[in-house]
Amino acid sequence: MSKPRLSLPLHYQILIMLLAGGFFGYYFTPAATYTNWMGDLFLRGLKMVIIPLILSSIISGVTSIGSGKNLGRIGLKTMTYYISTSLMAILTGLALVNMIKPGVGIHLGFSDTVSELPATSGKVSDIFMRLVPENIIDAMAKGEVLPVIFFAILCGFFITQVSDGYRAQLTSFFEGLFEVMMKITMFVIRFTPLGILGIVTRAVADNADKLGNIAGSMAIYMVTVFLGLLFHGTVTLPLLIRFVGKANPLKHLRNMATPLLTAFSTASSSATLPLTMEAVENKSGVSNKISSFTLPLGATINMDGTALYECVAVIFISQVYGIELTTLQQVVVVITALLASIGAAGIPMAGLVMMTVVLTAVN
Repeated sequence: MSKPRLSLPLHYQILIMLLAGGFFGYYFTPAATYTNWMGDLFLRGLKMVIIPLILSSIISGVTSIGSGKNLGRIGLKTMTYYISTSLMAILTGLALVNMIKPGVGIHLGFSDTVSELPATSGKVSDIFMRLVPENIIDAMAKGEVLPVIFFAILCGFFITQVSDGYRAQLTSFFEGLFEVMMKITMFVIRFTPLGILGIVTRAVADNADKLGNIAGSMAIYMVTVFLGLLFHGTVTLPLLIRFVGKANPLKHLRNMATPLLTAFSTASSSATLPLTMEAVENKSGVSNKISSFTLPLGATINMDGTALYECVAVIFISQVYGIELTTLQQVVVVITALLASIGAAGIPMAGLVMMTVVLTAVN
């Protein structure tokens, strides 16, 4: 009779690697040279599956939902929830930044110029224009998730409108493709702890000599953003889970530990999509019909953290430069931050690019 194997749950393994990566990155900076490849390879593996996973999951999700009436009802509920939570996050950040005023009296003395920002910044209308791709293959090759989602929803809907023979064949094909992509995803997920070790070790090693200065000069701003995220994550969302979702917030948090820790380590919501789908379906018991439609959409447009920090950052910048924003201008910041968070890509530093949209809106 074989002995039972002792193995830690994945989220505990990730947590251990987070701490180990921070320790090695800070005290043994050269260690980052030997672990870089693990982080790069892990992220490349996750990015490899994102586009085919989103395409196959949304198409199979839409075809399983059935009629346009059902799709419209679920889509309306999903969009209402996503927009509401992002708006709540922005209003939380707005209230805190106006109470704490982290930028008042601060003289950071920055003189660096920012260059090579993508040309997507500047107009809110660009966010909506990006929905419709000129070339869907090109959009997939570039990893542009928003147009892929739009195309997948259209494709899934019109598969339900063709004759029974073609509908059955196409539905079966995309469901099979989705199953294959999930198998590949689970294979990549096995290497999450090693990938996290490589990512965190490099990040800490690159900033080891600047950690004190960064924390000192931006401490109040960082605390403001952190308090906003903490309130939204521990009060607003759990209340919604309890009273709207009719679920236990603590149990759901435990179920989502692995995707949350991975999101914290990679700063990428798209990279955690495969982990989120696995956790929601296998641990929280959500049906594939619902998760395959709502989660890829949420990973792209439901950027609560980005929305909150963009609002706080824009008002912080105005405080630093001594520019007092009127109530109307702050309303514009709220609306534009919401739209910019919807249009932001689920990749690291995407919020920085989209922040220029918000800054431009208030001149």
